[in-house]
Amino acid sequence: MAQIKVLLVDDEREFVTSLARRLARRNIETRIATSGEQALHQIQERIPDVVVVDLNMPEIDGPEIVRRIKVMHPRIHVVALTGEPWGKKVKDVLQLGALGCLEKPLNIDELVALIMKVEGSDLAE
Repeated sequence: MAQIKVLLVDDEREFVTSLARRLARRNIETRIATSGEQALHQIQERIPDVVVVDLNMPEIDGPEIVRRIKVMHPRIHVVALTGEPWGKKVKDVLQLGALGCLEKPLNIDELVALIMKVEGSDLAE
């Protein structure tokens, strides 16, 4: 089976870089985007299986990124991250089809479990 490709989207560069290293240690191929625009551009270049996106981003927020991803490539799986109490943004991304939403500080095992759910399903082409 092909390795799952994950795109991490968060405007906190240190957080997203650390998360990429932690996932790489678990043999999960990762790329990083530090803005919504950068994420959408990277998706056009190489379609990931999973996008992990922070809900609170400048310029384009998480729900809007998820909406655009689902329009462009409905088969991409999305996991949302939030550092705030669950509210409208979380409900919005779940309604858009996100696999789930995890709270920061992040439990890496919970994230890996959500990513691994994709392994048995149809991966994005």
